[in-house]
Amino acid sequence: MGSEDADAPAAPPSTGGGDSEEKVDTEVTPLAPSGRFRGARRSLGAYARTGDTRDLRRALGHYVRVGYGGSGTMARRLGGTASVANRLGGVLQSGKMADGTDLRDAILANGSDVNVVLDAIADSASPMDGTQDKESSRRAVRDSLSDLLVKYPDADLAALSDEQRQFVVERYAALDVYGRFCLDLQKTVMEKATDAAIGLRRLKSIREFVVQQVAAAFKAVRQRGAAPTSRSIARLTHEALRETMAVFEEYTT
Repeated sequence: MGSEDADAPAAPPSTGGGDSEEKVDTEVTPLAPSGRFRGARRSLGAYARTGDTRDLRRALGHYVRVGYGGSGTMARRLGGTASVANRLGGVLQSGKMADGTDLRDAILANGSDVNVVLDAIADSASPMDGTQDKESSRRAVRDSLSDLLVKYPDADLAALSDEQRQFVVERYAALDVYGRFCLDLQKTVMEKATDAAIGLRRLKSIREFVVQQVAAAFKAVRQRGAAPTSRSIARLTHEALRETMAVFEEYTT
């Protein structure tokens, strides 16, 4: 992901790997034109000043349609998000880390230091490679698990229910999208808001909006019969993200 300071097209983000049986469409796609975030910045600046959700919707619409060349193209570029979601779901379902370590053993070994356990899960789902994309992905993994523990205080990370695992996967996907958005456009929000506190409040609202939209897309995909028991987490996540991007793109029409 490129910095928002550079309108020149950025290289497609890394797909983050993934299990061989969990392939999603991550083919290289045409890059968006120079000045790709101009419309998104204009609407996002208005949102930062006023908090009007209509401006946020327009910003997201421009972000997807022009910034990333449309919902289909952006969904393909989110193939790495789907792959990490698949690995994350696998770790939580199997109770095994990427190196074969038992998750239960890791929890017991670290006692009350839950942060060490969250880092270990993030290492398994989204190994570090030094890029901004990967750091954002790892942060999304950790934050999705933290949100889980807030929503389900008694959750056992080594024995999550289907509902709890579903929550983590969906929240991770949403937060990874939000993280990408922040890498591209967070600076605009903070610069255009009347003060830092309001800027942070606007970012929190954007986070909540993205989470709600992604959750709604997952629900819609499942209602069409795409239950995680009948198809891979990677494919399910890819379809939900494609639907989310299509909704965002419609905000410009």
